[in-house]
Amino acid sequence: MSNNSSKILVDEMDDGMDEKLEKMGFEAYSVKKLRAEGKKLHADRSVINYAEKNNMILVTRDKENGIACEEGGIPCILLDNEEIFKIVLDKLKRHDY
Repeated sequence: MSNNSSKILVDEMDDGMDEKLEKMGFEAYSVKKLRAEGKKLHADRSVINYAEKNNMILVTRDKENGIACEEGGIPCILLDNEEIFKIVLDKLKRHDY
C-alpha cells in the first residue's frame, strides 16, 4: 500500500469514501462530515484552502477544483470522466468479453 501517513480530504460527491480509506489505514476526512461539525467548507475555494492548510490530498470529481489544485501545487486526485474512461478501457483490455 502507498503512503498511509498522508491525510486525505474527500469532496462531498464521494462522501463515504473517507470511511473506506480509514478502514485501509489512511487518515481520511469528508467535506460533508466536516461541514456537519461546523467547518465552513461550502465554497470550492474554502475546500481547497482547507486541504492546503492541513497538508491534505484532495479527492474530487470537480474538474475546476482539480485545475485549481494543480495550479496551486496542492496534491489532488481528480476523478473526472477521463480517469473513469481509463479505468473502463483498462478493464476491457484485461477481460475478453
